[in-house]
Amino acid sequence: MLPQAAPADDVVLVVCPELSDGALNELFGASWPDHEQRSFRPVLEHSLAWIGAFRPGRSGSDGLVGFVNVAGDGGVHAFVLDPTVHPDERRRGLGLRLVGAAADAARSRGATWLHVDFESDLADFYARCGFQPTAAGLMRL
Repeated sequence: MLPQAAPADDVVLVVCPELSDGALNELFGASWPDHEQRSFRPVLEHSLAWIGAFRPGRSGSDGLVGFVNVAGDGGVHAFVLDPTVHPDERRRGLGLRLVGAAADAARSRGATWLHVDFESDLADFYARCGFQPTAAGLMRL
């Protein structure tokens, strides 16, 4: 018999937790094959908010199993960036919870519009999160 996967509702979401570069790099490295180690300090210092997802009792990186960043323009617009769920934790609703918490954090900080860019294969996920399709532009610099 295979072990049962723990549900995402066992995971604790924390707004603006202290996160080390090591914990974030470990999560991103497990989640994104092309991730290169980096410092997250400059990103977090300029963020409107960020959410960390922690599974109590999980070893490594203080139990960090998910992350999402919320950038703001200083006005009514906020942007979801870097939503990441550890591969062992996917397909249990944690991504939906993270994006929902990001929306709540943005709203509580004065944003009235939440934006997100994504690859086309994630359209259904973001629709379930409540995003409406829009026309937008993107320039690679």
